[in-house]
Order: sequence, then structure tokens, then C-alpha cells
Amino acid sequence: MTVVNHHLSVGHIAIGGVASASLVLVGDSETIQLASAFDTPPESLIIGPFPQKQTNKKNEEKR
Repeated sequence: MTVVNHHLSVGHIAIGGVASASLVLVGDSETIQLASAFDTPPESLIIGPFPQKQTNKKNEEKR
């Protein structure tokens, strides 16, 4: 597939919010480089034991 954008002109882009993963692409691109930024303070990160996985008793009874 070949896409040609001859006279593409973008004057202004306003982004009101960003979800967990977002990409704004205008025109053609040969390479996309990924980057990330976090605005969460380090003290809010919780690293600890994971909660136990709950099993469905009905599925276990059928086995």
C-alpha cells in the first residue's frame, strides 16, 4: 500500500487528555520511536505480595 500526502498542513493540535497508551500521527512516518513519562510520585508505587487467585468452585466440581 502506498499513501502520498501531497499538501498536508496542520496548523494546531489540541490534546485534552491522554489514556494509558496514546499515539498522535500526522502524515507519513517511516520510523516511530517510543517514549514514556510518568507523573506518579515514587512513594505511591506499591510493591508487595500479589493477592491469591480466586478459583471458580463450579468449574472445579465438574473436573
